[in-house]
Amino acid sequence: MRIDLRHKDFLIAFGQRLKALRTQKGWSQYDLSYKTNIERVSIIRIEKGEMNTGIAILPELAKAFDISVSELLDFEFGEGGESEK
Repeated sequence: MRIDLRHKDFLIAFGQRLKALRTQKGWSQYDLSYKTNIERVSIIRIEKGEMNTGIAILPELAKAFDISVSELLDFEFGEGGESEK
């Protein structure tokens, strides 16, 4: 299935958000994988905007960062996948 470019922009922005939260905590991708039980390769692909996570893992990610799902999704995105927040 091809990803519409608008969706790709969102995936890239979400990946940037996830990576920013992870690095603020001083965690490696392995650390986040361990805390969420999400495969490390999936973390890598999510951070690169190459994988659509689906909503089912959002609560696990939010719990790992000790934030709400709303806070996890608190970012803006624009054309080209650049965060605008």
